[in-house]
Amino acid sequence: MGTIVNKFSSPGVGKESSLSPAPSDQQLENIKTHLDLILTALESLTRISSESMLQAAQELNLQDIVSDRVGLWRLRQSNPGRKSSGGRKKLDVEEARSLVLITCHLAKQHSELIRRAVILLEQVTAQNQEPHRTALLGDYLDSFSNTYQERMEDGETISSPKLTQLAFKLLIDLLFYSSPQGHRRLWLALLQS
Repeated sequence: MGTIVNKFSSPGVGKESSLSPAPSDQQLENIKTHLDLILTALESLTRISSESMLQAAQELNLQDIVSDRVGLWRLRQSNPGRKSSGGRKKLDVEEARSLVLITCHLAKQHSELIRRAVILLEQVTAQNQEPHRTALLGDYLDSFSNTYQERMEDGETISSPKLTQLAFKLLIDLLFYSSPQGHRRLWLALLQS
């Protein structure tokens, strides 16, 4: 786990600033769900693929944890809220931290698009317009809603307004996670969820 803890530390900052607290079992359950939702939002906005995630793992030297599409799929399937044919993988702390680093790395790569989407959301909200009527936000919302309904257990029962609210909350969260210290913010948010 030393490699992951080191990546969570700021350069030139002592150990007390590293993100080393280990989450409880209940926190790990929440982390699995939250991470998968954040990745779903990122996929929905940017159209990244599993290949992009594997490339990010390689760039971050995390290929020993996230080595191939099957391994990535198994990590994503660890979300207890997903529809599954059984055999969930148990996500450990190092795998969770790796997914955080990969997510934030990809969010940084797409920070301009994320920023543009959030600014557009602010503008249309301030003008009392429907966000889904803009091309960028409408496409994001459609993709997120379709993916959520396809993958999640409650996908067919969740109300459309709640799903829209979740999609836009995750979009705003992505803006923070695309910042230089985004991985620290995401990890702390996960520990508090």
